[in-house]
Amino acid sequence: LFPESISTEQQSLVLVKRLLAISVSCITYMRGLFPESSYGTRYLDDLCLKILREDKSCLGSLQIVKWIQGCFDALEKQYVNLGFYTLSSNPTVTEMYQFKFKYKNKVPQMDISSNHREFVAGLCSKDVKRASRLLLRTLYLLMQDLGPLPNDITLSMKLLYYNHVTPKDYQPPGFKEDGSPGDLLFAGDPINLKVGSVSTDFHLMKVRVTTEKKRVKKADSNLIQKNGPTEISHQGLDCEEDEEEEEECTKINLLNLAFSQEEVIGAEKKRKVSEPEKLPLNGRK
Repeated sequence: LFPESISTEQQSLVLVKRLLAISVSCITYMRGLFPESSYGTRYLDDLCLKILREDKSCLGSLQIVKWIQGCFDALEKQYVNLGFYTLSSNPTVTEMYQFKFKYKNKVPQMDISSNHREFVAGLCSKDVKRASRLLLRTLYLLMQDLGPLPNDITLSMKLLYYNHVTPKDYQPPGFKEDGSPGDLLFAGDPINLKVGSVSTDFHLMKVRVTTEKKRVKKADSNLIQKNGPTEISHQGLDCEEDEEEEEECTKINLLNLAFSQEEVIGAEKKRKVSEPEKLPLNGRK
């Protein structure tokens, strides 16, 4: 499932892509969005993974595969900052899955013993793979603790970008400019769950889940990040600071009920957002 070694930027990119694809597959499978025929089976140690494949008999799963491929394009170009999937029952959000990405500019360091400039050994591939397995296991366990979805559910996805490097006219394949940036409305009190993170010498990927508190049967207290109000601004999902500042940024935006993007970070820094077509899932398995 993962590269043997994760010592180059390309190997790190392959890892992040696979983690994203497997995580989204896990979410759609465990939430019963598509039929069994839409998935292939792979094993990670003793964990059975169901991975989305191009099932021509299910247009919904085909569409999700295209969404993931579009996100891959933005990852390759190092444009995407945040991808989030929402399961909503109009007009409220039932579940939201956040994938945050950061890119590290690794530079050659002096290897004193050889007197040559080369990459000094960084994060161990074994540790990276261990973190990847832990993230997927945690996600699978969390999916089992969520209550059933409403019948009339719609799946949507949005991508947020790093403005300073992303061309204004850029859109990944299958995406268009977001026509409805604004707040995400939950019917009850949302709870933010930290699923985990994986860091290589070149990339950082974090996964979080937000849903109504009453829909989580028995969440591990270590996963719970912050209770919030009923509305979360898109900009509340987008913090570029370091760990401590990021937590503060998330806290501030979760506590503001209905701030627009301009009110949160200023009109001149309004985050570029794009989305594919929403996907109604009334006929899911």
